[in-house]
Amino acid sequence: MNFKGKTVVITGGAAGIGWATANLFAVRGARVALLDLNGDLAQHRAGELGADHLGLAVDVTDERAVISTLNEIGPVDILVNNAGLGDVNTPTVDQTLAHVRRLLDIHLVGSFLMSREVARGMIDSGHGGAIVNLASIAALTGLPRRNAYGAAKAGLVAMTKSMAAEWGRQGIRVNAVAPGYVATDLVRGLIRDGLLAKDKILRRTPLGRMIDPSEIGEAIAFLASDAASAITGTVLSVDAGWMAYGAAEDL
Repeated sequence: MNFKGKTVVITGGAAGIGWATANLFAVRGARVALLDLNGDLAQHRAGELGADHLGLAVDVTDERAVISTLNEIGPVDILVNNAGLGDVNTPTVDQTLAHVRRLLDIHLVGSFLMSREVARGMIDSGHGGAIVNLASIAALTGLPRRNAYGAAKAGLVAMTKSMAAEWGRQGIRVNAVAPGYVATDLVRGLIRDGLLAKDKILRRTPLGRMIDPSEIGEAIAFLASDAASAITGTVLSVDAGWMAYGAAEDL
Protein backbone atom coordinates (compact mmCIF):
# COMPACT_ATOMS: atom_id res chain seq x y z
CA MET A 1 0.00 0.00 0.00
CA ASN A 2 1.39 3.34 -1.11
CA PHE A 3 0.05 6.59 0.34
CA LYS A 4 2.47 8.99 -1.33
CA GLY A 5 0.90 12.40 -1.78
CA LYS A 6 -1.87 11.68 0.75
CA THR A 7 -2.53 13.68 3.91
CA VAL A 8 -3.69 11.54 6.82
CA VAL A 9 -5.19 12.94 10.02
CA ILE A 10 -5.15 10.67 13.09
CA THR A 11 -6.88 11.74 16.29
CA GLY A 12 -5.37 10.42 19.49
CA GLY A 13 -2.31 9.92 17.34
CA ALA A 14 0.46 10.37 19.89
CA ALA A 15 0.19 6.96 21.57
CA GLY A 16 -1.19 3.45 21.34
CA ILE A 17 -3.08 2.42 18.21
CA GLY A 18 -2.94 5.96 16.84
CA TRP A 19 0.84 6.12 17.03
CA ALA A 20 1.29 2.65 15.53
CA THR A 21 -1.03 3.64 12.68
CA ALA A 22 0.84 6.90 12.14
CA ASN A 23 4.09 5.02 11.70
CA LEU A 24 2.56 2.75 9.05
CA PHE A 25 1.16 5.62 7.03
CA ALA A 26 4.39 7.64 7.28
CA VAL A 27 6.56 4.72 6.16
CA ARG A 28 4.25 4.28 3.17
CA GLY A 29 4.65 7.86 2.01
CA ALA A 30 1.81 9.80 3.63
CA ARG A 31 2.01 13.21 5.27
CA VAL A 32 0.64 12.56 8.76
CA ALA A 33 -1.01 15.01 11.14
CA LEU A 34 -1.13 13.74 14.71
CA LEU A 35 -3.95 15.32 16.72
CA ASP A 36 -3.91 14.77 20.46
CA LEU A 37 -4.88 16.42 23.74
CA ASN A 38 -1.19 16.16 24.64
CA GLY A 39 0.18 18.65 22.14
CA ASP A 40 3.77 18.39 23.35
CA LEU A 41 3.81 14.63 22.86
CA ALA A 42 2.11 14.99 19.48
CA GLN A 43 4.80 17.44 18.35
CA HIS A 44 7.54 15.15 19.60
CA ARG A 45 6.05 12.15 17.83
CA ALA A 46 5.64 14.10 14.60
CA GLY A 47 9.31 15.01 14.81
CA GLU A 48 10.15 11.32 15.08
CA LEU A 49 8.26 10.70 11.85
CA GLY A 50 10.11 13.44 9.97
CA ALA A 51 10.00 17.07 8.90
CA ASP A 52 6.86 16.86 6.77
CA HIS A 53 4.60 15.67 9.57
CA LEU A 54 2.52 17.67 12.05
CA GLY A 55 1.73 17.28 15.74
CA LEU A 56 -1.10 19.47 17.01
CA ALA A 57 -2.97 19.88 20.29
CA VAL A 58 -6.74 19.63 19.91
CA ASP A 59 -9.78 18.56 21.89
CA VAL A 60 -11.98 16.72 19.39
CA THR A 61 -15.09 17.74 21.34
CA ASP A 62 -14.32 21.45 20.83
CA GLU A 63 -16.00 22.53 17.58
CA ARG A 64 -13.99 25.72 17.12
CA ALA A 65 -10.71 23.97 17.83
CA VAL A 66 -11.51 21.18 15.36
CA ILE A 67 -12.37 23.63 12.57
CA SER A 68 -9.31 25.80 13.24
CA THR A 69 -6.96 22.81 13.36
CA LEU A 70 -8.25 21.32 10.11
CA ASN A 71 -7.89 24.71 8.40
CA GLU A 72 -4.25 24.72 9.52
CA ILE A 73 -3.64 21.23 8.11
CA GLY A 74 -5.29 21.84 4.73
CA PRO A 75 -7.02 19.27 2.49
CA VAL A 76 -7.35 15.82 4.08
CA ASP A 77 -7.41 12.56 2.13
CA ILE A 78 -7.76 10.11 5.02
CA LEU A 79 -9.20 10.57 8.51
CA VAL A 80 -8.69 8.08 11.32
CA ASN A 81 -11.01 8.74 14.27
CA ASN A 82 -8.99 7.08 17.01
CA ALA A 83 -9.23 9.50 19.97
CA GLY A 84 -10.77 7.82 22.96
CA LEU A 85 -10.84 7.26 26.67
CA GLY A 86 -10.86 4.01 28.61
CA ASP A 87 -13.97 3.10 30.58
CA VAL A 88 -14.16 2.58 34.33
CA ASN A 89 -14.83 -0.97 35.45
CA THR A 90 -17.31 -0.09 38.17
CA PRO A 91 -20.88 -1.26 38.84
CA THR A 92 -23.53 0.60 36.85
CA VAL A 93 -25.16 1.93 40.03
CA ASP A 94 -21.86 3.62 40.93
CA GLN A 95 -21.22 5.23 37.53
CA THR A 96 -21.69 8.98 37.28
CA LEU A 97 -23.58 10.85 34.59
CA ALA A 98 -20.53 13.04 34.05
CA HIS A 99 -18.47 9.96 33.19
CA VAL A 100 -21.09 8.68 30.74
CA ARG A 101 -21.36 12.06 29.01
CA ARG A 102 -17.58 12.42 28.79
CA LEU A 103 -17.14 9.08 27.03
CA LEU A 104 -20.01 9.76 24.63
CA ASP A 105 -18.54 13.19 23.86
CA ILE A 106 -15.03 11.96 23.10
CA HIS A 107 -15.80 8.77 21.19
CA LEU A 108 -19.03 9.69 19.42
CA VAL A 109 -19.39 13.47 19.28
CA GLY A 110 -15.68 13.93 18.59
CA SER A 111 -15.76 11.47 15.71
CA PHE A 112 -18.88 13.19 14.35
CA LEU A 113 -17.23 16.63 14.43
CA MET A 114 -14.04 15.43 12.80
CA SER A 115 -15.91 13.48 10.11
CA ARG A 116 -18.28 16.34 9.33
CA GLU A 117 -15.52 18.88 8.86
CA VAL A 118 -13.19 16.58 6.92
CA ALA A 119 -16.05 15.44 4.67
CA ARG A 120 -16.86 19.06 3.81
CA GLY A 121 -13.39 19.44 2.39
CA MET A 122 -13.52 16.10 0.59
CA ILE A 123 -16.83 17.02 -1.03
CA ASP A 124 -15.64 20.50 -2.04
CA SER A 125 -12.48 19.06 -3.61
CA GLY A 126 -14.44 16.57 -5.67
CA HIS A 127 -11.79 13.92 -4.94
CA GLY A 128 -13.50 12.14 -2.07
CA GLY A 129 -11.46 10.26 0.51
CA ALA A 130 -11.60 7.68 3.27
CA ILE A 131 -12.67 7.80 6.91
CA VAL A 132 -11.87 4.96 9.32
CA ASN A 133 -13.47 4.93 12.76
CA LEU A 134 -12.25 2.96 15.77
CA ALA A 135 -15.12 0.89 17.12
CA SER A 136 -14.64 -2.04 19.51
CA ILE A 137 -15.86 -5.49 20.42
CA ALA A 138 -17.79 -3.53 23.07
CA ALA A 139 -19.97 -2.22 20.22
CA LEU A 140 -20.83 -5.72 19.04
CA THR A 141 -21.43 -7.63 22.26
CA GLY A 142 -22.29 -6.96 25.88
CA LEU A 143 -19.43 -6.25 28.26
CA PRO A 144 -20.64 -5.88 31.86
CA ARG A 145 -20.08 -2.45 33.44
CA ARG A 146 -18.90 -0.96 30.13
CA ASN A 147 -22.12 0.98 29.49
CA ALA A 148 -20.82 4.33 28.29
CA TYR A 149 -17.96 2.87 26.27
CA GLY A 150 -20.15 0.21 24.64
CA ALA A 151 -22.91 2.70 23.86
CA ALA A 152 -20.44 5.17 22.33
CA LYS A 153 -18.80 2.53 20.17
CA ALA A 154 -22.15 1.07 19.09
CA GLY A 155 -23.24 4.59 18.13
CA LEU A 156 -20.04 4.94 16.15
CA VAL A 157 -20.86 1.77 14.21
CA ALA A 158 -24.30 3.14 13.34
CA MET A 159 -22.81 6.49 12.35
CA THR A 160 -20.24 4.73 10.17
CA LYS A 161 -22.99 3.02 8.19
CA SER A 162 -25.10 6.18 7.97
CA MET A 163 -22.27 8.36 6.67
CA ALA A 164 -21.14 5.65 4.27
CA ALA A 165 -24.63 5.49 2.80
CA GLU A 166 -24.85 9.28 2.52
CA TRP A 167 -21.43 10.07 1.08
CA GLY A 168 -20.71 7.07 -1.12
CA ARG A 169 -21.69 8.78 -4.38
CA GLN A 170 -19.37 11.65 -3.50
CA GLY A 171 -16.40 9.31 -3.36
CA ILE A 172 -16.10 9.17 0.42
CA ARG A 173 -15.77 5.72 1.96
CA VAL A 174 -16.49 5.31 5.66
CA ASN A 175 -15.56 2.13 7.53
CA ALA A 176 -14.77 1.03 11.06
CA VAL A 177 -12.34 -1.33 12.75
CA ALA A 178 -13.51 -3.16 15.88
CA PRO A 179 -10.44 -4.17 17.91
CA GLY A 180 -10.39 -6.76 20.64
CA TYR A 181 -7.93 -6.52 23.53
CA VAL A 182 -4.87 -4.63 22.28
CA ALA A 183 -1.57 -4.46 24.14
CA THR A 184 -1.48 -0.68 24.55
CA ASP A 185 -0.16 1.21 27.57
CA LEU A 186 -3.79 1.91 28.53
CA VAL A 187 -4.69 -1.78 28.62
CA ARG A 188 -1.47 -2.67 30.42
CA GLY A 189 -2.39 -0.07 33.03
CA LEU A 190 -5.85 -1.57 33.50
CA ILE A 191 -4.28 -5.01 33.95
CA ARG A 192 -1.72 -3.63 36.38
CA ASP A 193 -4.46 -1.93 38.42
CA GLY A 194 -6.51 -5.10 38.58
CA LEU A 195 -9.31 -3.76 36.37
CA LEU A 196 -8.71 -6.37 33.64
CA ALA A 197 -7.80 -10.03 34.17
CA LYS A 198 -5.23 -10.84 31.50
CA ASP A 199 -5.27 -14.60 32.13
CA LYS A 200 -9.06 -14.75 31.63
CA ILE A 201 -8.83 -12.65 28.45
CA LEU A 202 -6.19 -14.92 26.95
CA ARG A 203 -8.18 -18.07 27.82
CA ARG A 204 -11.27 -16.57 26.17
CA THR A 205 -9.40 -15.49 23.00
CA PRO A 206 -9.06 -18.16 20.26
CA LEU A 207 -5.60 -16.95 19.18
CA GLY A 208 -4.54 -17.01 22.83
CA ARG A 209 -2.76 -13.66 22.82
CA MET A 210 -3.19 -9.91 22.97
CA ILE A 211 -3.24 -7.94 19.72
CA ASP A 212 -0.32 -5.70 18.78
CA PRO A 213 -1.26 -2.08 17.99
CA SER A 214 0.43 -2.40 14.59
CA GLU A 215 -2.04 -5.15 13.67
CA ILE A 216 -4.90 -2.70 14.13
CA GLY A 217 -2.90 -0.15 12.16
CA GLU A 218 -2.60 -2.57 9.24
CA ALA A 219 -6.37 -3.05 9.17
CA ILE A 220 -6.91 0.72 9.23
CA ALA A 221 -4.40 1.25 6.43
CA PHE A 222 -6.10 -1.44 4.33
CA LEU A 223 -9.54 0.15 4.70
CA ALA A 224 -8.09 3.55 3.81
CA SER A 225 -6.24 2.22 0.75
CA ASP A 226 -7.20 1.68 -2.87
CA ALA A 227 -7.17 -2.05 -2.13
CA ALA A 228 -10.48 -1.45 -0.30
CA SER A 229 -11.95 0.75 -3.03
CA ALA A 230 -15.26 -1.18 -3.07
CA ILE A 231 -15.61 -1.39 0.72
CA THR A 232 -17.73 1.11 2.63
CA GLY A 233 -20.11 0.92 5.58
CA THR A 234 -18.24 -2.12 6.91
CA VAL A 235 -17.10 -2.99 10.42
CA LEU A 236 -13.95 -5.12 10.36
CA SER A 237 -13.36 -7.13 13.53
CA VAL A 238 -9.66 -7.40 14.43
CA ASP A 239 -10.08 -9.24 17.69
CA ALA A 240 -7.99 -12.43 17.63
CA GLY A 241 -11.21 -14.39 17.22
CA TRP A 242 -13.07 -12.95 20.21
CA MET A 243 -16.43 -12.40 18.46
CA ALA A 244 -16.30 -15.81 16.75
CA TYR A 245 -16.00 -17.71 20.03
CA GLY A 246 -19.32 -18.87 21.42
CA ALA A 247 -18.58 -21.81 23.71
CA ALA A 248 -20.04 -21.93 27.22
CA GLU A 249 -16.63 -22.32 28.88
CA ASP A 250 -13.13 -20.94 28.42
CA LEU A 251 -10.91 -22.65 25.85
